[in-house]
Amino acid sequence: MELLDQILLGFQTALSPVNLVYCFVGVVLGTVIGLLPGLGSATGVALLLPLTLTLEPVTALIMLAGIYYGTQYGATISSVLIATPGDSATVVTTIEGYRLARKGRAGPALAIAAIASFLAGTIGIVLLMTLAPVFAAFALDFGPPEMAALMVLGLAGVIGFTGSSRAKGLAMAAFGLALATVGIDPSTGVERFTFGNVQLLGGIGFLEVVIGLFAVAEVMSAVHRGGSEPIRTRFRDMLLSREDWRRSRGAIARGGILGFFLGVLPGAGATLASFFSYEMERRFSKRRDEFGKGAIEGVAGPEAANNAAVNGAFVPTLTLGIPGSGTTAVLLGAFLLFGVQPGPLLLEEQPQLVWGLIASFYVGNLILLLLNLPLAPVFASILRLRYGLLYPLILLLCFVGAYAVENRMWGVWIAFVFGVIGYFMKRYDYPAAPVILGLILGPMLEKALMQTSSMGGGDFGIFLQRPIALALFALAAAVILGPLFVRGGALLAGRLAPGSGQSRNPEGG
Repeated sequence: MELLDQILLGFQTALSPVNLVYCFVGVVLGTVIGLLPGLGSATGVALLLPLTLTLEPVTALIMLAGIYYGTQYGATISSVLIATPGDSATVVTTIEGYRLARKGRAGPALAIAAIASFLAGTIGIVLLMTLAPVFAAFALDFGPPEMAALMVLGLAGVIGFTGSSRAKGLAMAAFGLALATVGIDPSTGVERFTFGNVQLLGGIGFLEVVIGLFAVAEVMSAVHRGGSEPIRTRFRDMLLSREDWRRSRGAIARGGILGFFLGVLPGAGATLASFFSYEMERRFSKRRDEFGKGAIEGVAGPEAANNAAVNGAFVPTLTLGIPGSGTTAVLLGAFLLFGVQPGPLLLEEQPQLVWGLIASFYVGNLILLLLNLPLAPVFASILRLRYGLLYPLILLLCFVGAYAVENRMWGVWIAFVFGVIGYFMKRYDYPAAPVILGLILGPMLEKALMQTSSMGGGDFGIFLQRPIALALFALAAAVILGPLFVRGGALLAGRLAPGSGQSRNPEGG
């Protein structure tokens, strides 16, 4: 069957009335789940999986996939409006999105997030339809040594989140890595830093820390400042302007391509893609001074990256039977539950299911755009509420979300403790993003290093035999050392410039 015939078959399947209705239901449920802190896409898909057991396999998978990418946008809404990421992939969006909201520009932030998600989703779907087998082969070349190098590159990117003081940012990244070591050692099964507390055996929960450092800390800081008035802004200021679009379109294209490539790699996922995209935009932007203060491209790039990564994660899932993310691991279970075996033969054996599912991604993204673009100013108007009403509601959502992660009060206490820590971090200008980056990448790096050590018989010299890993290490070194060389070169040029004190002729007075 020709590629064009397969694509047409896919859209014919996705646009059937039944599949269209369930796709709509999936994206709406996903948006609602994303709004609730602590649930996330993997939990949402797992919770609603039983509702699909009576449906046809293609219909059920279309609905579950709709929940997956619907969650990404719902999480963006809470990240922008109340600094409470509903999913780990939208943590970076909080950095610029919430600051835009505080300036009365929540509407444009939400609108560009919807547009970026749709356009990047389109990029991802085109790549998925045309190059899935090629990317699957590329993903197979990406073993533990390459993943370890990728994690090191991700940690090198922490420099972009250090704010005014690099030392403070690096200290916070180290704090995040230290938090990631709490729990059970994955290689030996020995307890680490639990201090006899059974609750710590499973480690310190990522989402609980995010809720505390961002949302609870923001409420505490706002109460400490006092006197905040609800945001008053004109309706037209909540609409996306031509300048916003001009600044964002390049970020959307770059984020879409980068996100898809990272999504293809098993274990990388949308969270890492969003961090990488933000760092890339910050590094190459002509308005670097606006980052951290409300740069709209800092919303567009990460949102594009996390949506494209969702599509990319389906490449190894469909073609190799290897989940590309935590949520696709749950979806892989759904495939098996319906008697569908993902792998190299799936495209040949069940083309209607595969191409119908892929086409539904585009349909679902279009539904999300049509739903959320007109509603962006409406969502933004929530910030007009008096803070005496808004802050208790935010804290309620935070603590319910922290409880919902594992259905125990321990999560609530973790969120509260890190809320207090986050409050003092804000007060003394310590950035929160490096903590989150360290907490995300720490376990992934440890796992990759452990597997690499096993592959090399305890000898890390295996890195020298892996060209892709060496290239990633070189890129990480360039990211870390590049700014130092540029700054040193600029200082040297300034000293040697005509008229400078250092270059003045000593006999010339």
